[in-house]
Amino acid sequence: MDKLGALRAFVQAAETRSFVEAGRQLGLSASAIGKAIARLEEGLAIRLFHRNTRGMALTEEGAAYLDRCRKILSDLDDAEAGLRAGATSPSGMLRVSLPIVGMLLMPAISSFMTAYPDIRLDIDFTERLVDVIEEGFDVVIRTGEGGDSRLMSRRIGGFRHAIVASPAYLARRGTPVLPADLTAHACLLHRYPNTGKFERWPIEIDGMAVDPPLAVRASASTIEPLVDMAEAGFGIACLPDFAVSRAVETGTLTTVLDRHVGTRGVFKALWPSSRHVAPKVRVFVDHMADNLFRQG
Repeated sequence: MDKLGALRAFVQAAETRSFVEAGRQLGLSASAIGKAIARLEEGLAIRLFHRNTRGMALTEEGAAYLDRCRKILSDLDDAEAGLRAGATSPSGMLRVSLPIVGMLLMPAISSFMTAYPDIRLDIDFTERLVDVIEEGFDVVIRTGEGGDSRLMSRRIGGFRHAIVASPAYLARRGTPVLPADLTAHACLLHRYPNTGKFERWPIEIDGMAVDPPLAVRASASTIEPLVDMAEAGFGIACLPDFAVSRAVETGTLTTVLDRHVGTRGVFKALWPSSRHVAPKVRVFVDHMADNLFRQG
């Protein structure tokens, strides 16, 4: 194995913490991975991994070397991608992480797949804070404004929340006029799967946040069941407007307390920083920015 192949073997082993898994992903044997890393350690006169019966971990020197190797390989991949970009259509595997609510973004994903048939998508749905670089994602889409100096970011869409209920539910239980009226209603709450806490409803009076006590009729860790339960008349829910816009348009849901709902949410695309953005990443981010909320 040449020096470049050895660097790739080291990076893959560092990211997977396994010679076996690194070999599987690179199409090599675990023995070949181990020998390549042993040659690197011999040439550098340092130990890159601590290895024992419980597993393996990077040494301090290994972690520093990993950062340099990632940059070298990224620059090389970017250079090759840049040369190919003018002559070929974007192609290859694109690893994307979407929030659980990302199922509601699938129309934009589907139109991307139609527009770029040579790009193969590997989509991970999760609410946890993934490490884009360590876990090998090409692009992550998340809500919020969090930052990471290792990542590039682009705002690809904004949304508001809406408090909604079915016309049948409102006819049966009455329509809330003030935030305090919510205490007399059955509420359908979103529960964060990573913490188990309920998402706060962004309710305001004269620009000041208020938290009326909410009687929980049901809760769910994803958005779609809450939409279904609200349409079925089981209670009132506070959901992203893009998740309920079609139901509001067709009349199966009605918005209430509109002037008391504050805050805006933001969708951002995040990807590893480099001088040259891979064509498959560039076209995905551009497409999502153009189509994320043009799904009707």
